[in-house]
Amino acid sequence: MSGLTHQDEEGRVRMVDVADKPATRRRAVATARISMNSQAFEAIRDGVGPKGDARQTAELAGIMAAKQTSSLIPLCHPLPLTKVKVAIEPVTSGVFEVRAEVRTDGKTGVEMEALTAASVAALTLYDMAKALDKSMQIDAVRLEEKQGGQSGDYQRADP
Repeated sequence: MSGLTHQDEEGRVRMVDVADKPATRRRAVATARISMNSQAFEAIRDGVGPKGDARQTAELAGIMAAKQTSSLIPLCHPLPLTKVKVAIEPVTSGVFEVRAEVRTDGKTGVEMEALTAASVAALTLYDMAKALDKSMQIDAVRLEEKQGGQSGDYQRADP
């Protein structure tokens, strides 16, 4: 790829024209991690936080966020999503991983939708448990894999 696709020859910002691209099946998976103290971790794990079941609420927030990505990220195309799944699971004591999978049959990929879903779900966990731990940390927001499209498939290779 030569140059930035979201800039024209004069350097002006533009939305990429995907009109001539064929619609193909697209899939992306993104993750995020959130770490916290043991009190917040146990409350979220057990579904008994101060605001209710934080995991269920955060998973729903992630789904809703994926559907709103083009409203949040200025140059994203609105896409007809065919699947959004967000799952939040403990990975170690004090750490949850958010995993978002997004699919579409379209002319552009769903990486931003998956990343947005994972990010917003992690932020919602923070909001739901901040009364128990204001020092929670969200990190490792990243694309894990994608399938479809002109650039081909991608699988994160951790060092």
